[in-house]
Amino acid sequence: MPVWSPRSTSYPLSEEQLKGLLKRYDTNGDGKLSKNELKAAFRSLGLHFSGWRAGQALRHADANGDGYVSEDEMKELVKYAMKWGFTIN
Repeated sequence: MPVWSPRSTSYPLSEEQLKGLLKRYDTNGDGKLSKNELKAAFRSLGLHFSGWRAGQALRHADANGDGYVSEDEMKELVKYAMKWGFTIN
């Protein structure tokens, strides 16, 4: 006889939750996210091709072209990344 187990429920991440999660990957504390920091963040979220996605996200959000996502550019990064449907299990 199988034992009843509740189904796993997933909840979508809010923009603020995703922003907070991404900020945790600013490993050098400079207030900006590099491609490698984005790659690590996306990998931790379980995304495949995290390096490619980091490059795409950087190209989308890096308005001034300095190779980093700054605090001012974070909103565009989050908006872009929200399309991937991150969830909390």
